[in-house]
Amino acid sequence: MARATRTTANTFSRAFDKIQAAVEHVIQGKPDVVRLAIVALVAEGHILIEDVPGVGKTMLAKALARAMHCSFRRIQFTPDLLPTDITGVRVWTRDRRGFEFRQGPIFAQIVLGDEINRASPKTQAALLESMEENQVTLDGETFELERPFMVIATQNPIEHEGTYPLPEAELDRFLMRLRVGYPDPDSEVDILSVHGMPGRIDEIQPVASAADVRKLIGVARAIHVADSIKTYIVALLNSTRTHPDAALGCSPRAGLMLMRASRALAASEGRDYVIPDDVKLLAVPVLTHRIIPTPEAQLSGTLATEIVNEGLESTPVPRASGRQGAAVRPARG
Repeated sequence: MARATRTTANTFSRAFDKIQAAVEHVIQGKPDVVRLAIVALVAEGHILIEDVPGVGKTMLAKALARAMHCSFRRIQFTPDLLPTDITGVRVWTRDRRGFEFRQGPIFAQIVLGDEINRASPKTQAALLESMEENQVTLDGETFELERPFMVIATQNPIEHEGTYPLPEAELDRFLMRLRVGYPDPDSEVDILSVHGMPGRIDEIQPVASAADVRKLIGVARAIHVADSIKTYIVALLNSTRTHPDAALGCSPRAGLMLMRASRALAASEGRDYVIPDDVKLLAVPVLTHRIIPTPEAQLSGTLATEIVNEGLESTPVPRASGRQGAAVRPARG
């Protein structure tokens, strides 16, 4: 694939800024979360938002869809939800004297899976093919999903009764795990002022189309990643695999995901190449949910975040040279 040019990356950055500004019209005080969510979309990944109710998880998904004029569907996961409730089902139609495929809610560009851990493992597994291959297979027939396609799944970290923890294979399909968190006091005052009246989400005007997003995805794919950066990513992965507190480290897929996200982040900064700071910024949201601490580490309170941070501290950073030594533009917001 041809390498992205500086001009193309600058155009990408301006379009990215417009999308972020539109989403922040309703998501106050969380520029980093909004930014990472858009990075995940452009990197063709999915995100898992693990947080308490009421912090804006659903609003974030809706705002993303409206800002980019993408189709949006919400799936409320419950214990009695069936796989066909997600993918769709064939029904007999009298007019056609045959079976007709009725698409399920997965056939949208932005899909919100609310409280995904409340569904049975069989139903959770119905998402795997869609998330990995952007397609749905039913009765031997394959249906392509329209790009861009992103699943935003949520789960409540507090309530565990009646839930089914996501297996490692499914967690590995998510590009990032994010936490929205509570807003700071000033932002929360703004939220009370702005969202005191209904209809705020309807005020978002699309600033990009699905076709525009597909172009951004193409630009992100062409961002240059030097061999030294790839070596740095692999070293980070190995640090999680050899850490004494890690029972399971990051898989090779984690490295691919981290590189894809780094490309998208670099383009959002107007650069046509990835620098170590891109990788370092994304390491925690991309890697932590793929690590399982040992039972002893869990008892002592060691978190996967600590394992990643220790890896960042101990792994030598590639020396800056040429264009990769250019200054990084400060993160917006």
